[in-house]
Amino acid sequence: MPQPRKYESHKQRQAAYRARRETQRLKEVADRGLPALPVVPTLPGRARWNAAIGRALDLLTMVQTEMSAYFDERTETWQESDRGEAFTERMEALEAICSDLAEVCSA
Repeated sequence: MPQPRKYESHKQRQAAYRARRETQRLKEVADRGLPALPVVPTLPGRARWNAAIGRALDLLTMVQTEMSAYFDERTETWQESDRGEAFTERMEALEAICSDLAEVCSA
């Protein structure tokens, strides 16, 4: 026995699909804590972009803090070894990235 039709036409079915997709996309954006994009597509989404950059900066700052604590807990022998020096280079690169992002957020 065939299933009863939910929609009268393909156009209605497609419109319902698009509405479900848009609702799901908005829910995902809200779950990330980002503001919605402007209704007018020609307006830039600066508030949303700044919020996303701010969240990225918060995460990178957390990683930087954890890496610094990890490095401080290691012995001096390890800190002066090749692995310790490579780790220091990564921490310095991360610090540079964080300072660049902080400049972008303040602009």
